[in-house]
Amino acid sequence: MKILVPIDGSGPADVALEYALEQFGDEAITALYVIDPVDGATTWGPGSADDWLSTAQEEAEAVLEEATEGATADGYDIETDSTVGRPARTIVEYADENGFDHVVVGSHGREGISRVLLGSVAETVVRRSSVPVTVARSEG
Repeated sequence: MKILVPIDGSGPADVALEYALEQFGDEAITALYVIDPVDGATTWGPGSADDWLSTAQEEAEAVLEEATEGATADGYDIETDSTVGRPARTIVEYADENGFDHVVVGSHGREGISRVLLGSVAETVVRRSSVPVTVARSEG
């Protein structure tokens, strides 16, 4: 079985990876970092898009390296990958295109107006995924 775990260096993503390792540690687990171009769009000026992307790729590499080191220290092997796109859509497409059987995604567990204003990658992945999705919720 192939398990996809989107990570971004946040607490909820860490909880999702920990859960995936505990529940599916003997399976093929891939940690995916999605670089969101909208995050950098407000800072783009002439020539700055390349700088932003380079910085975002370095951040992705650092987060993925930390996840790999943590998993290895706990006795697990994981694969890693990064890609650019809108997170929810990209996660669903990546899972479909790469034959994943399950997605484990972290969630802040926001409710009410904060969820409406901030959106929810986890909720969108649950709604659009063609494979089962486990939402690992962190407090806060």
